[in-house]
Amino acid sequence: MGQRRTDLAMEAHALWQEQAGEGERLQGVRAREERVQGFAAHVVDVLDQRGADALGKPQGRYVTVELDGLLRREEDSFARAVQAVAQLLQPMLPPTGEALVVGLGNRAITPDLVGPLAVEHTLVTRHLVEGLAQFGHLRPVAALAAGVLATTGVESGRLIQALAAQLRPACIVAVDALASRSVERLCRTVQLSDTGIVPGSGVGNHRMALSRETLGVPVLAVGAPTVVDASTLIMDLLGRQDDEGLPGRELFVTPREVDSRVADLARVIGYGVSLALNPELSVEELTLLVE
Repeated sequence: MGQRRTDLAMEAHALWQEQAGEGERLQGVRAREERVQGFAAHVVDVLDQRGADALGKPQGRYVTVELDGLLRREEDSFARAVQAVAQLLQPMLPPTGEALVVGLGNRAITPDLVGPLAVEHTLVTRHLVEGLAQFGHLRPVAALAAGVLATTGVESGRLIQALAAQLRPACIVAVDALASRSVERLCRTVQLSDTGIVPGSGVGNHRMALSRETLGVPVLAVGAPTVVDASTLIMDLLGRQDDEGLPGRELFVTPREVDSRVADLARVIGYGVSLALNPELSVEELTLLVE
C-alpha cells in the first residue's frame, strides 16, 4: 500500500494536516508563510526527530517559493524570481569560501534536465579568482554536471565525492528535479533546503545521498518539481488515502510544455544560485557574464 509521493516538505506537511485534522498540531515542525519579491514562500522547519518521522524528511529548513508570475510572463518576473531564490538561499550558505554547484540529472530525459541546465546558467569563477587579480572580489565557484549511472557507469555521488575531496569547498549546492503531489506546482516551484539530497528519490530510484555526512561539507539542495506520480494524481482525484488497486505507480505525469518550462526554471535557478553566492552583482551583470 503506497502513500502520496512528494519531495516538497510543504506538501508533506499539508498531507499530515489533512490526515490528522485541522485542529491537530504537528509536534517537532514549525511552518509559516511569507512574501519574497512578490512571490509566496512557505517555510517548514523540521526541528527534531518527531517531525522528521512524521514528514519523512531529515531535520532542517525547507523553503518553497511559488513562481507563478514567471509562468504568466509578468513584467520583471524573471529578475524578481532570481532575486527571490537568491534571497532565500543566501542565509543557508556559509558566508565565505569556495562553492561547488552540482547539476544532477539525465540529459536524455527532459523533466530531469533541471540540474544540468542550471549549471549552464551558473557563474563559474574559480579559475578567474585564482588566475586574475581583477576578479578577486568574486567568490570562487566551480560547477559540475555529474551525469547519471546509466551514462557514466559511476554513481554521481562518487564523482562529487572525489571532486569535493580535491577542491575542499566550503559548501556544495546540488540542483535536481523533484516530484510533486500537485500538477499545479510543476515547473513553477523551487524548494531550497539545508539538508542535502538523495538523487532519484522523487521517482523511487534512490542513489547515494549527498549530505554533510557523506561529503564532509554542508550540502544545500535546490530542487524543482517536474513530475507527478500518476497514482498520487489518481488518489487526489478520487479522494483516496491509499493506492491499493490503482494503476500508475510506475508512471509519471509532466506538463505538455515541459521543454520550455524546464529551460526557464533552470535559468532562474542558475542565476539565483549565482546571485546568492555573489550578492554584490545584479541580474543584469549576471546576464552579461553568464550568457
